[in-house]
Amino acid sequence: MRKTLVRTIFSLLEKDPGVVLVTADLGYSVFEPLAAQKPGNIINVGIAEANMIGVSSGLALCGKRPIAYSITPFIAIRDLEQVRVDVCYHNQPVIMVGAGAGLCYGSLGPTHHGTEDIALMRAMPNIAVLAPCDPHELEALLLQAYSRAGPAYIRIGRATEPAVYTDEKKPAVQLGKGIVVKEYGQGFALIACGNMVHVGLQALEKLHQQGIDGKLVSMHTIKPLDAALVASLAATSPIATLEEHTIIGGLGSAVAESLADQGIRAPLLRIAIPDTFQKKVGTHDFLRKQNRIDPDSVASRISELIKGKK
Repeated sequence: MRKTLVRTIFSLLEKDPGVVLVTADLGYSVFEPLAAQKPGNIINVGIAEANMIGVSSGLALCGKRPIAYSITPFIAIRDLEQVRVDVCYHNQPVIMVGAGAGLCYGSLGPTHHGTEDIALMRAMPNIAVLAPCDPHELEALLLQAYSRAGPAYIRIGRATEPAVYTDEKKPAVQLGKGIVVKEYGQGFALIACGNMVHVGLQALEKLHQQGIDGKLVSMHTIKPLDAALVASLAATSPIATLEEHTIIGGLGSAVAESLADQGIRAPLLRIAIPDTFQKKVGTHDFLRKQNRIDPDSVASRISELIKGKK
């Protein structure tokens, strides 16, 4: 994902030399080509995330197009006041990229877990909140965020996430519109975002083998949410949401709010991290199993939803 980020920044620089990557002393082994070829288009502010956002806002006020980069908890929590006041209040076209979303940095503990960022960012006026599931979605959404007036937050994984779209013909990606990734039937609709879309795809296949057929949706844009797609899914299927984020304020909350705002009553299962810090230390996969957001647990929980509906 990070290599795609750099490649896309290079493509933006070809048409706009005002694009500037601002990093808080992160991105080593990734940003060196950019620093070598475009040294005037990258700024390392050091371990000073709040300053990074202030600098990015200042660059935007001067007509530049900054892309601020850090790991998820640092860019969404450590500098939240600057995001709110410097960027969102002034509706500045600053793109903020948070890497290592969710539990990607599992063994480093809660200080490095990015599990509240969607809730915090989507509460800010003017901002688009995006969670691409793989390089294909990231490239398209970054380009569209650049073309959009106003700030954007893009939540990405670390470096090892598998591609979701493996066929030569890949679906069109449009900011604000979800994508039906795979469909077997109308038994359920699983709406996932970011690094959970691939987990959802594995769960979908497991359920298909059990004779439970549904569909998987990548809801890469959490704000503005695709309310029309949510309504369409609810009309035919019970819905489950899947995210590597606290159950409060994330994708599941956004879908629940959308259903309520549209006056739609439908079965809804929110699969997410419980409202607690991670007290155990372990790998990414270990923590997913602990929180029942691994493929086997997701398949089991959706199966229980279907049986409960019947």
